[in-house]
Amino acid sequence: MRELYIAATDAGRAFTDEQLSESLTATLARKPKGAGWWIFAYGSLLWNPLFPVAEMRPATLRGLHRRFCLWSLASRGTPDAPGLVLGLEPGGTCRGVALRLPAPLALDELHLLWRREMVVGSYDPRWVRVDADGREVIALTFVVRRDHPHYAGRLPLAKQVAVLASACGAFGASADYLERTRVALVSHGIVDPYLEGLAKEVVGARGGRAAPPHEAEVGGY
Repeated sequence: MRELYIAATDAGRAFTDEQLSESLTATLARKPKGAGWWIFAYGSLLWNPLFPVAEMRPATLRGLHRRFCLWSLASRGTPDAPGLVLGLEPGGTCRGVALRLPAPLALDELHLLWRREMVVGSYDPRWVRVDADGREVIALTFVVRRDHPHYAGRLPLAKQVAVLASACGAFGASADYLERTRVALVSHGIVDPYLEGLAKEVVGARGGRAAPPHEAEVGGY
């Protein structure tokens, strides 16, 4: 992921191994006492976690909502034609899935997760409380940083549709990212009106064509 973004942008935007390690160490230091190893998935981690999952539960996070608010300059777009990926923004609620890491593997897997999700530091890792299918758990999730250069802000829906319908990067089309997320949520019994509406508009903008999946998929950001 880092090599991909260095090639697409510049070396200064990609975290070094030392920065990734410092970020993870700081996040683990804030881990609430008694919390397990849960990850709240709301985007690409739903369908491509790349870590072993010991348990999964549909979950509700209050106080944050899912939105296409982060530019992707390499994986789902290019510097000349950026794509969009999801982040969590303040306000509302978000329905997703709580994924539990096996405790013996948690630290090693989190190091790998950091190399994927924190490659350019556009997220703020947070420990949050979620209602996981009737059980309250503390989970780690990734909230967009509004001060980051890749933050897209609150784009009008028409702009989101235009970008999602056309942008494509090393890991495939932004439209494919949207569709995979939508389908993954539906498979857990979660229908997100925002994503459903976007998906219909994007298919229409593409002339009725869905985006083909990318065979070399390795991450979602």
